[in-house]
Amino acid sequence: MQAISETTDKPAARLDFRTAPDAYRHWSISIDGPVATLIMAVDEDSPFADGYELKLNSYDIGVDVELYDAVQRLRFEHPEVRTVVLTSGIDAMFCAGANIRMLGSSSHSHKVNFCKFTNETRNAIEDSSLRSGQTYMTALNGTAAGGGYELALATEYLMLIDDGNSAVSLPEVPLLAVLPGTGGLTRVVDKRKVRRDLADVFCTVEEGMKGQRAVDWRLVDEIVPRSKFDARVREKALQLAATSDRPENESGIRLKRLEREQDKDEIRYPFVTVTLDRAGRSGTIEIMAPDRDAPADVDGIEAEGVSFWPLAVSRAIDDALLHLRFNEPILGTLIIKTSGDGQRVAAYDELLRSNRDNWLVREILLYMQRTFKRLDVTSRTTFAFVEPGSCFVGMLADLLFAVDRSYMLDGQLDDRPAASIRLTELNFGALRMSNGLTRLETRFLGDSASLKNAQDLIGQGLDAAAALDAGLVTYTPDDIDWEDEIRLLLEERASFSPDALTGMEANLRFVGPETLETKIFGRLSAWQNWIFQRPNAAGDSGALKLYGTGKRAKYDRGRV
Repeated sequence: MQAISETTDKPAARLDFRTAPDAYRHWSISIDGPVATLIMAVDEDSPFADGYELKLNSYDIGVDVELYDAVQRLRFEHPEVRTVVLTSGIDAMFCAGANIRMLGSSSHSHKVNFCKFTNETRNAIEDSSLRSGQTYMTALNGTAAGGGYELALATEYLMLIDDGNSAVSLPEVPLLAVLPGTGGLTRVVDKRKVRRDLADVFCTVEEGMKGQRAVDWRLVDEIVPRSKFDARVREKALQLAATSDRPENESGIRLKRLEREQDKDEIRYPFVTVTLDRAGRSGTIEIMAPDRDAPADVDGIEAEGVSFWPLAVSRAIDDALLHLRFNEPILGTLIIKTSGDGQRVAAYDELLRSNRDNWLVREILLYMQRTFKRLDVTSRTTFAFVEPGSCFVGMLADLLFAVDRSYMLDGQLDDRPAASIRLTELNFGALRMSNGLTRLETRFLGDSASLKNAQDLIGQGLDAAAALDAGLVTYTPDDIDWEDEIRLLLEERASFSPDALTGMEANLRFVGPETLETKIFGRLSAWQNWIFQRPNAAGDSGALKLYGTGKRAKYDRGRV
């Protein structure tokens, strides 16, 4: 048991995102043919931090870490699973949402990062349904309130038990003076297509909606009497499974515990090293090229399992980004570097491209896409440094277009090969941002000529001058100016207000179309971030602090 610090520079609670089903305290997985049932039965005496109990299937970050792990495992370890049923192991209560006492006692930083992580996990559920052929549905065998209903909204079909009591609700505005923090407002109107005026009623009624009205308003898809509930859930799950293209007779790959070594200033994974510069308030993620040639075919990928280089790198970057987000908030600048044999990277890249219709390769590419999206939404300044000996090729080149700025050395500092980058077909479709565009389409929005020119450069090794001319990097200092330019860049960035930088970077990163995801991360998260600091919610007389005391919150009635 830990305490969540009120400071942002020295958090007391350190999160480890590595877990497995045999260590779960809040979830269990049951598999019956093509249907998996993911059962939420939160252990109220096992919260992540001190000071609250997880009553009524309410959740905190520890509960959601397990859910994220379960979603990943179902995708990779169980190709035979075509439908996943989310349900509760507690009678008459599906989920009461995020634990209110946890929110009331947590630091602002933890609340915001908690909401961001839960959003990413729900987006991963939707990604599974829409792109992996593993469709999620929810069997609401009890009431779903707040984040509990938001969890259900991330699935493709909602079945509510019709017992006269069970309801769905988003009571945050009237009850807590905050917003539903996990995409509820957006999914109600954009995904469920609930009429705007009815959504306004729904989001301001504490008790929510139940029975036929919940169906009529499109808040759920179906209500079922208790006597027929289990049979109907199974029937619908099998109907959804019949539409999937996942293989029936393939073996999955086991997601073994991620290897990680750590000391004060360095975190080491297979193929990824994170160096922490606390004095300079920055962290550097260096990605190493594979240490052996790519397998010949998909059988070789399956044989290597989690050691397969693109999967190993994705897992390491994913864990590193989460670790830095929650455990190292003072490191405001994130630097991306690569090193090693670019030819080997290109061979792995081509192996993925040529087998992308295979279920496992599809999962690896989708995982890489989700990991890069986590970089897109990080509240850090992000830079990429292309130096001699680097390997920004194909999938790794996409990181150059994910960061806020990229610097490429024009010349040599030692006897290593001069810096170069290489685009591949994967940069033009396989790895998309939350706005639905590739990073190059986002980079060259409204400039089709530059995008076409970039496509014409596929497969070519581009030196600094060529990369700058193509608009693929930001600056190309020479060997004389490199060290001074980089030093001044990092010092200047560290001198700016972190709040202003976070706002600026988030506004500049997501150009182009607005999607459900960009609304959640841009619009909803930004407003929730602000509301979490307002006294009406978070003050000593605010709704979050007074929840459950019997006292009424005192609001500043002025509109801002």
